Amino acid sequence: MANKSLIKVAVTALVAGLIGGGVAYGGINYFQNNNIATSSTSVPTGSNKSGSTSTTNVKVNVSSQATKVFENNKAAVVSVINLQKKSSSSGWSGILGGDDSSGSDSSSSSDSSSSKLEEYSEGSGLIYKKSGDAAYIVTNNHVVSGSSAIRVIMSDGTKLSAKIVGTDSVTDLAVLKINSSKVTKTASFGNSDSIKVGETALAIGSPMGSNYATTLTQGIISAKKRTVATTNTSGQTTGYATVIQTDTAINSGNSGGPLFNIAGQVIGINSMKLASDNSGTSVEGMGFAIPSNEVVKIINELVQKGEVVRPALGVATYDLSNISSSDQKSVLKLPTSVTKGVVIMKTYSGSPAKAAGLTKYDVITELGGKKVTSLATLRSALYAHSVNDTVTVKYYHNGKLKTANMKLTETTKTLTKQSN
Repeated sequence: MANKSLIKVAVTALVAGLIGGGVAYGGINYFQNNNIATSSTSVPTGSNKSGSTSTTNVKVNVSSQATKVFENNKAAVVSVINLQKKSSSSGWSGILGGDDSSGSDSSSSSDSSSSKLEEYSEGSGLIYKKSGDAAYIVTNNHVVSGSSAIRVIMSDGTKLSAKIVGTDSVTDLAVLKINSSKVTKTASFGNSDSIKVGETALAIGSPMGSNYATTLTQGIISAKKRTVATTNTSGQTTGYATVIQTDTAINSGNSGGPLFNIAGQVIGINSMKLASDNSGTSVEGMGFAIPSNEVVKIINELVQKGEVVRPALGVATYDLSNISSSDQKSVLKLPTSVTKGVVIMKTYSGSPAKAAGLTKYDVITELGGKKVTSLATLRSALYAHSVNDTVTVKYYHNGKLKTANMKLTETTKTLTKQSN
């Protein structure tokens, strides 16, 4: 319907144009008495050979800093393909002449179903280190999440298998490993704390997928430290991230690719863009990158440990804003002035919270000097610290504000104690 309506609109516009032109032409004829036909500027009737043209042989030597950054780093940027298994049945598809996907992927020719790998999503990645027969790539966690296998496409089209070294959903970063025999270039990280608003920013990646691989876009740094909410696959806010904001064109497929400064240093890993606000208003020129200083810290830990070890409180929690005002008063016994915080629903044996004296129905309002207004802000305040740090927590117990110190332990250790 939309296409047909468009055709009607186009035809209507064309007819209106012809009618308007006819009216104007008739008016000219009326007032000028057909003088155009007898004018001395009529079209010549001689030979057309002199009307040919050609290109000039003047060579333009374009050499900008942006082109140098691109040429020096394009071989370090790759496309990352997320391959996932697709199950297919030999029932109706076989009867109706569907593809036979059994082959070597099927465990038995008599199986009623089989699976094969197919491209699920695409992103970008950056080769940042080459060591012996291995090369390491940083990309976004969401680019490789749920994958059954990973394929990397080099800038020259070479396809390589990749293995996941480690992932971190909190910062949306992942490290991959490939064979280094085809790697000719690695990129280096700059200091993201030294960037300035207004300086040039360059992105190289595969916007809209590998069909547009090794695309260069240019913009500026719009903000150095912008706080944005991070969400999980269900769309729930899980925390907050401090990112670089840029108007450099970033599209689907650019995720995991590098953001360079004009010196060719990687100052961030592109992670997201804002396409519309909460009201649905379209937004242009708002992309975000994980700062390089944060990237280096996380990927080094992923290479060393395969995961990022973070501190834990050892509690089950609930957002205070989701509890009715009557329960806030009768059950939690909170003052009417306290409307935001995190409610402890359970403290686990041997946990930091348990050791500090916190119990069920206590409401945390501050941790480590940072206000706690929701589960997301609690996580951000907690993850600003390291394992074995001692932090101050403020909370309400039976309506009274209390303060306690707690020594943070590893998430894995807390989970182990929960199961015992």
